[in-house]
Amino acid sequence: MIDWDSHEFQPVVHLPDEYEVRDFTSGDDSPSKYEYDIGRYDELRPGMYSTDLFEGGRFLHVGIDIGAPVGTPCMAFADGEISHFGYNPADGDYGNVVITKHLFDGVPLWALFGHLDAASIAGKRVGQPVSAGEIICWMGEKHENGGWEPHLHFQLSLIEPQTHYLPGVVAPEDRQQALLDYPDPRLVLGPLY
Repeated sequence: MIDWDSHEFQPVVHLPDEYEVRDFTSGDDSPSKYEYDIGRYDELRPGMYSTDLFEGGRFLHVGIDIGAPVGTPCMAFADGEISHFGYNPADGDYGNVVITKHLFDGVPLWALFGHLDAASIAGKRVGQPVSAGEIICWMGEKHENGGWEPHLHFQLSLIEPQTHYLPGVVAPEDRQQALLDYPDPRLVLGPLY
């Protein structure tokens, strides 16, 4: 087990003092009235995930979304290395993705950064070291981020990814296991809401 409280983490995105915490449980995903906003972890989002990728039944969100302008830099929250990176082209998918690997208390932890711009994966290599606070990627535009409003999908995983993908939403009946496999990102992001 990771003793989360015994570690210090760097911000993944520098947030302003004011931002909106969204409620997507109604299915309303219209753009925020704020420049920055947060989409919650462990939230049922019926109607948001309508492309074939989600098989009609996956709508429990297991990451945190941080909405911000295109090009907003995203940083490593701790020292680690690049585990996976690539482009997920399906409509509604992540688009460009970087996954980092970290070790805490002898336990490996992966972090997925999704919906990025193409420059985020250029020149990356598996095993490349990253330092806490280092800019490792940037939020992308709709044409390169899976078709979404600009935001970062940030997700933790105790399960090693096989490729540059982790399921960001799961079927509600899989919730119990998913919350064990994909811990609350606020453990490293802090109390965003």
